[in-house]
Amino acid sequence: MDVRTTNRAGKTAAPAAAGPEPTGGSRPAATHRSEVRLLAGLGHVSLAVWALIVIAPILWTVLASFKNTTEIFSSPWTMPAELRWENWGRAWTRAHIGRYFLNSVLVVGLGTAGTMLFGSMAAYVLARYKFWGNRIIYYLFVSGLAFPVFLALVPLFFVVKNLGLLDTHTGLVLVYIAYSLPFTVFFLAAFFKTLPTSVAEAGMIDGCSHTRLFFQVMMPMAKPGLISIAIFNIIGQWAQYQLPLVLLSSGAKDKWVLTQGIADISVSAGYEADWSGLFAALTIAILPMIVVYAIFQRQIQSGLTSGAVK
Repeated sequence: MDVRTTNRAGKTAAPAAAGPEPTGGSRPAATHRSEVRLLAGLGHVSLAVWALIVIAPILWTVLASFKNTTEIFSSPWTMPAELRWENWGRAWTRAHIGRYFLNSVLVVGLGTAGTMLFGSMAAYVLARYKFWGNRIIYYLFVSGLAFPVFLALVPLFFVVKNLGLLDTHTGLVLVYIAYSLPFTVFFLAAFFKTLPTSVAEAGMIDGCSHTRLFFQVMMPMAKPGLISIAIFNIIGQWAQYQLPLVLLSSGAKDKWVLTQGIADISVSAGYEADWSGLFAALTIAILPMIVVYAIFQRQIQSGLTSGAVK
């Protein structure tokens, strides 16, 4: 039915146009979606570039470990003509990488174990117990994150020397523990705060001592965070070069760690030109950390995300 309106002058007005009026919400929504797609695309491109920057040198090092010196310099971007495992054997025996590898495993294993034990206990007390000076002690630990290690090398050398621990694995392990404690306490203190207090209260009601409560109740609950920090400490201590260089002199060459052995190969490579042995040693040092991270990557991500929310 055609409905028309008549104005005061007697003229008939045209009927109103049917249909909904356009809203202004569709255009901003489309613009928002396009911005999100653009940012996502840029993020993927950035990640791809970053992955290429990280993976390409590692892959090149692995390939170079199977080449001879002529191939490394004449055709650096090609595949090796054959897999020369003798390069790895020469690095392991003649360059003593096998000995340095075992020394690194010993020092890093003890250093990480000590760091996680003392760091977790300190972080638990600072996070769960209220006492005078709690924040002061916590901020003293955290201040270690802002203190450059190389500024303490000279006094650290004399302290370790006066203790009679110079050129020993014991001295290096103790320094590794002290070096890694600030970050460990900082992260685990935040993680222990996210654990429910009801479980701790139930344990105390059941007769748990503070020590038993920590080791048998709270530490299993904090397992994701402990694994994450342990992996970071392993990687950091494994790649440490400055501290072993200062605390393990050339007179204690049998106690050197892997980074010192590789540096020694790189120095002598300028005269002996054993570049394939050098790249084989680098590969031996890199692969264990890649394997460790690949195995525990889920636990690392779980620990980081669990400590981020309460």
